[in-house]
This record gives sequence, C-alpha cells and structure tokens, in this order.
Amino acid sequence: MRTHLNLYRYYVYFENSSSNPYLIRRIEELNKTANGNVEAKVVCLFRRRDISGNLNTLADSNAREFEEESKQPSLSEQQKHQLKHRELFLSRQFESLPATHIRGKCNVTLLNETDVLAGYLEKEDCFFYSLVFDPVQKTLLADQGEIRVGSKYQAEIPDKLAEGESDPRIQEKLESKVWDPNNQLKDSQIDQFLVVARAVGTFARALDCSSSIRQPSLHMSAAAASRDITLFHAMDTLQKNSYDLAKAMSTLVPQGGPVLCRDEMEEWSASEAMLFEEALEKYGKDFNDIRQDFLPWKSLASVVQFYYMWKTTDRYIQQKRLKAAEADSKLKQVYIPTYTKPNPNQIMGPGSKPGMNGAAGFQKGLSCESCHTAQSPQWYAWGPPNMQCRLCASCWIYWKKYGGLKTPTQLEGAARSGSESGPRAHMTRQEVQGLSPFTRNEGRAKLLAKNRQTFILQTTKLTRVARRVCEDILQPRRAARRPYASINANAVKAECMIRLPKATKTPLKSKLVPRQSLAAIVKDLAVSAPLKLKASRGPPTPINRNQASQPRVAQSLLGKRGFDAVSATGVPYPANGRPYTSGMRTTSQSVIKRQKVSQGEAPNPVVFVATKDTRALRKHLTQSEMRRAARKPHLLVRIKLPPPPRPLAMPLVPSSTSEPIVLED
Repeated sequence: MRTHLNLYRYYVYFENSSSNPYLIRRIEELNKTANGNVEAKVVCLFRRRDISGNLNTLADSNAREFEEESKQPSLSEQQKHQLKHRELFLSRQFESLPATHIRGKCNVTLLNETDVLAGYLEKEDCFFYSLVFDPVQKTLLADQGEIRVGSKYQAEIPDKLAEGESDPRIQEKLESKVWDPNNQLKDSQIDQFLVVARAVGTFARALDCSSSIRQPSLHMSAAAASRDITLFHAMDTLQKNSYDLAKAMSTLVPQGGPVLCRDEMEEWSASEAMLFEEALEKYGKDFNDIRQDFLPWKSLASVVQFYYMWKTTDRYIQQKRLKAAEADSKLKQVYIPTYTKPNPNQIMGPGSKPGMNGAAGFQKGLSCESCHTAQSPQWYAWGPPNMQCRLCASCWIYWKKYGGLKTPTQLEGAARSGSESGPRAHMTRQEVQGLSPFTRNEGRAKLLAKNRQTFILQTTKLTRVARRVCEDILQPRRAARRPYASINANAVKAECMIRLPKATKTPLKSKLVPRQSLAAIVKDLAVSAPLKLKASRGPPTPINRNQASQPRVAQSLLGKRGFDAVSATGVPYPANGRPYTSGMRTTSQSVIKRQKVSQGEAPNPVVFVATKDTRALRKHLTQSEMRRAARKPHLLVRIKLPPPPRPLAMPLVPSSTSEPIVLED
C-alpha cells in the first residue's frame, strides 16, 4: 500500500481475522486518539455471507427482477456464483476501527439499469450494492438514493403539430398562467405595489398575537414580511385582478383585516428547528427518515421547504463555518506502511518450517479446493481444521477480498457455518434433547407414523485400508466421539495412495476363528436363556394410590431394576438368568393392569409405577447411595433395614377370679 493516502469517503479493506475475508468499510473521518493511534470512523457494508438465508432468498429475487428489467446478457453458472461475491449491502451502522488494519482500497458503486453485471467481474476490487441492510431489524430495503436512469424514467415527447393543426389537448389541465410579462403596468408601479404589500404584511404581524411573540421587534416583523411568500402573494393578487391596482389594493386589505402570509420558517417553532438540525446531522438530506424519526407531525413537503429556506439563514452559514473548522482540525491523510507480516494460515512459508499455527498434517498430495491445482508457490489452510483443506495463493487472495471461492463447493458452506456448529458441540444432553423431535409426543407420533426404511452403509476396500494406514490423520477415536464433525475422505484417500507403496510388503497374520454350526448356536442360546417362572395370578393392583394395594413380598427399589432383598437368609435378588427363590417377583411380571395405548401416543414403551412400599424402601437409602444407583443401574442395591422395635412388657391381668364381689352401701 502506498503511503500518504487520502482516505476520506473511500471504500477500503479492513482485516479483523487472519482466516476470515476482509471487511469492506467506507471511511467517514479519521481521528487521532490520546495515545497517538489513528482510528477511522467507518460505515459498515455487509456481504451475502453475513446475512441470513431468508434475506439471501430476498436478494436473489431482487437480482432476478433487475436482470429481467435491464435485459442483462446471459451468464454462466460460475459467473453467477462469482457475481454474488461482488454484491454488497449498505447499512447505516457506524463503527471505529484502527487504521493499521487497512489492507487496501476498493470501489463500491450503486447499481443502476445501465450497468452490465458482467463488467464487475472483469474489474479487480469492484463491488456494487442496490439494497440497504438493517442489522437491528434484520431487513433488506431498496436504497432511497437510487439514480433513476432508464427508459421508464424518460419523458414522452409528443409529435410536432403540422402547420394549421390545432392542439387537441385541454390547455387548462396542462398548465396554469401565473404571470403575464406583457401587462399594462410599468416596473415602477409594480415595485410600489410590492412595497405596499410588505407594509401590509408588517401591519398584519403586529395584529397577530402569535407573530408578535415570535417577532417581538419591528425590524424582525418587517424582515419576515419581506420574504418570498409575501412577494408571491402580491404578484398572484395582481394576476387575479387583471393588473388593476385599485382592485389589488382592496384584495390585500379586505374588510376583516389585512391578509397575513407566512411560510415554513415562521410556522416552525424554535424547538422544531433544533430537531431538524439534529436530524440533518444524523441522516443528511434523507428527508423521509428525518420526518419519520424526528418530525412525524410534519408533512414531507413542509420538511423540504423548510430545508431550502433554512439554507438562506445565518444559522446555516454558522454551521457551515463550524464544520469547515472541524474538518481542518481533523486528519486528512494517514501514512499506512505496507503490511508484510506472514499470515498464520500459511502451511509453509519461505524460511520457515511446515505446519505453522496448527497447519500441521497437510500432505503434498492435496490440491486447491477452489481451482484444484496441485502447484502453487504458497499454500494456505482454509476451512475447518479437521477437513485438512487448503487454497493456492491466487484463490486465497480471492477468498480474502470477495469472501468466497471461485467455484461453488460444499466445503464453502461448511467453512461459513463453522462458527455456528461450535455452540451446539458443547450443548448438554438436556439441551440436545430439547431440540430432538422425540421430546414431544406430537413429534414422536409423526415420526412413528412414517414408514421405516432400512439402509446399509457399505464401505469399499480402499476405505477400510485407509482407516488402517492413515490412522494418525483420521483419528478414529476422536471421530467417534464427535460424529457431527465432517471428515474430508478425499484427503484421507489421497494420503493413503501415497503411503500404500511405502507400506510393508509382508502379509498380515490373520487368525482364523472357526464358526460354529447353526444347531450348536441355537443349543447354546437355549441353555443360556433365562428361566421364566409362571406366577399365580392374583387380584390386580390398582394404579390409583388412594385405593388399597395388595401387600408384596419384595418390592423393586427403583422400578427399572431389581435389588438385593433383605431377609433373614440374606439371599440377593436374582438377575441375568439365575434361578429365583420362592416368593420373589421378576420385573417382567408386572402386577399392574395397564390400558393398551397406541405406539404414537405412549411417552415411553414401559411405564413404572412406584408403590407405597417401594417409596418407603427408598427412604432408607442415603443421598450418595441414590446417586450411585442412578449412575450404575446394572449393580445390585442392598438395603440395611433398621431392626423392628421391641414390644413393651405388659402386666398380666387375670380375666376372671373365684372370689366373690362385695358391694357396700
């Protein structure tokens, strides 16, 4: 970059990340901070990759309408892909960036119907915009400052009338005559009448209470009466009275009093004028936004008229002088040295070792992801680190400037959404279940209603070999823990083809395991099958807790698994096919009679209902034992019940006696 650049109102590249594309900003002003650094106040411009997919769809429809209206020549798919990288979206968002992050200039223009879209692809560092993006509201709107160039904005000129041909159009609807220069009055008479009109206007302001408050002095009222609105009213009065001075005088001063004519400068209050100046400082001459945000009670015509009258006042001249003084005190040029630091994404730089900044593991057999070339003086790591992708020098410059690859690839979308997949990778199990359709009954019912189709993923022989040969690059254990992370299979296979000739020629020793016959396998399964006991059917236990429940010999502790029953013999609860003792009940033998529900409506395949005795047994477990049982449901749980209380010794009272009972009076 050359030194001493005048960067005011220039579009430049800013670099905020070594791997992301440049930011495109428009410099509004340069400020020097207290510590001596230079900061640039810039206007933000956004690329297509910075907005959402819905807004991209809206931008596509706007681009199609533009191509149809302007009759653009047909483009190839690759040209359409690259043209999206040249489109920007203007915004009204400001930010401050250090001037040392500037990496070069670019050119951004407003798109109009006369432009040829293919011409932007032929020029370097050339962009266009036609829509305005609001980062807060997340909306795309057409730019209000559109240059209306084209056939539909041109006036239709009628044909010239022949000699003697009358004009069939109605002249009253086309125009109205407001002044006749060939009148019978002299210029001196007209000037005298205008002086009388100013005097009448000054007298009318003296009689008006609101005007006397705004212009308390005589010279202020005379100055207000000398404005153009009074002169226009006087000349219009002469035209309506056929330039008869006597009739015009009577029209200026009717029987009710003198006529008062006020323009927008008099109608607006001082507070409204202050709001207008504040809005003009913020939005410039965007009168629609000025009226919408600051002066909604004023009409658009009133705002425009006040602006042009305000430019004739001393207030405008004072502000213009203040802005000129501020511009003189600000920086106009800044020296930016050439940025020569190596990019940390370089795979191998001159005079450095390969594998800089996490770029280790890249092999020579890989090609450029954009142009698919295998030769380049410099390679750069690109995309997610686990994808092992790289770009050549020219494609890397294209990526940094235009925010995309020269050819459309699937990896470009993966690189763009790499930051979006990060938060989900660290989500808890409860958060992931909240995103799953199985957590809601209606989503689960819809999923179960669909036809389940079986599919098989069959790997090729080369893929199975690559898993063994390139185990250091593939990292199967890490890939199994992160199944959502994509793997560049082409890079792994390419490295495998390089390593295969270097592999050992000795055949691998494989141990053959004889397979048993089908009859032997069935016999082993029958022997190891658990014993199913037939429990006697008793009265069904109601689900309602208020109803009486049948006593059970042994209750399940947590409902989903058994536990060691506490008895005098201390025999544990059986599991895994062991023989059961008498009086024990298996978890599969449910004594609760449940209603049959459909598969789509059931929240779970099995419903466990805790009984009163089970809840009583849970109270004998400590908190640490409950946590241990929840973490390791396959282990048996033993409960130490407190000894039953001893009965109290009661004195024996004889039920009968042989002695007589004596009653005394």
